[in-house]
Amino acid sequence: MELKVTEGIAPLEEDAILQKLRAFNIATFGESNRRELTIPLYDDSGEISGGLVGYTGRGWIYVSMLYIPEDLRGQGLATRMLTMSEDEARKRGCIGGYIDTMNPEALSLYRKLGYTEIGKLDALSGGHVVTWLAKMF
Repeated sequence: MELKVTEGIAPLEEDAILQKLRAFNIATFGESNRRELTIPLYDDSGEISGGLVGYTGRGWIYVSMLYIPEDLRGQGLATRMLTMSEDEARKRGCIGGYIDTMNPEALSLYRKLGYTEIGKLDALSGGHVVTWLAKMF
């Protein structure tokens, strides 16, 4: 079998790999009950300017993206969005949540909200660190 490195992949090809992986995971680990969870943040013109994106599955919520525009930071929006997502996750039967960040300010906020470090990769270029955190509900 010939293997080669490429840059990028067609959406249909990526979907084919994802479907095979999902089928394997379901056969091996059972249904995940994955459900998307999004809290969009709209500006005055109705355009998305930030928000929270994640999903619940296997009894946990994963927040994959949380972005607050610079001019709206410091107003408690991130805390409100995380709280809303955790409340919804509890309604869906979740027992905890996890998130990751490279942002030191976000890391401080997540710790204040009860998340604890579960892993770290501190060898990124530029001296950056990515930290994974979790919180039991």
